[in-house]
Amino acid sequence: MLSVEGIDTFYGPSQVLFGFSLAVGAGEVVTLMGRNGMGKTTAVKSIMGILSPKAGRIAFGGRDLFGRPAYAAARAGLGLVPEGRQVFPTLTVEENLVATAIRRGERPWTLPRVWALFPKLADRRRNLGSQLSGGEQQMLAIGRALMTNPRLLILDEATEGLAPLIRAEIWRCLAELKADGQSILVIDKNVKALIALATRYVIIEKGRVVWSGDGAQLAADPSVSERYLGV
Repeated sequence: MLSVEGIDTFYGPSQVLFGFSLAVGAGEVVTLMGRNGMGKTTAVKSIMGILSPKAGRIAFGGRDLFGRPAYAAARAGLGLVPEGRQVFPTLTVEENLVATAIRRGERPWTLPRVWALFPKLADRRRNLGSQLSGGEQQMLAIGRALMTNPRLLILDEATEGLAPLIRAEIWRCLAELKADGQSILVIDKNVKALIALATRYVIIEKGRVVWSGDGAQLAADPSVSERYLGV
C-alpha cells in the first residue's frame, strides 16, 4: 500500500532524513521505532505531505504522493493521529468526529462504531474537546482519524504521556483494529507493547533506517534494542 523510497527531508538547511525508506502492506501493522529526535515525526510529516522531501519517492495505493499537499494524502486514504492529539478545543466530541468524516469502503466508520470502540467518548459526546482528559483526547484523535475511513492509519506517539490504564485501552483498540484488517503504521516508545502488536519493525537513528525485520528477528537479537532503543 505505502511505499517510501530514499527520501531526504530538511528543516531549512538542516537535513533530518537521509535516504529514508519504509513500506506498509495491506493488513500489516508496521512500527517505526527509535530514540527521541531521530526523525520519526519528520518521517510521518513527510509521508503526509506536511513537509516536502527534496528527493525520493512516496506512493500510496499506486498513487504518487511525492511533493503533494497534505489534503492529497488524506484523500488517498491516509489517516493521521498526530503527536499531541490536536483535537479542536471549541468543538464537541461529536463535532470533532464528524468535521472531517468521509464515507468510503464496505464497512465505513460511523458514530455508533466509534462509540462502541470507545464507550467513554459516547458518554462525553456533548463535551468540548478542551474539557477532555489527555487520554480522552487521544481516543478522540483516533476516532476522528477512523471517521475518515482510512486505508492506512498512522499514529505518531500513540500513548505518549498517558496513564497506564489509558495506554492499555489504546493498545486494546489497536489490537481490535489489527484483527479487523486495518493497516497501521504506529510510533511509540513502549517496545513491549509494539512487539506484541506489530508484524514488522523499522528502527531509525539520526534520520537513517538502521534495522528492519519481523518479531522473530528482533527477539533473536536483543542487542538491537539495546543499541538503538535503550536510554
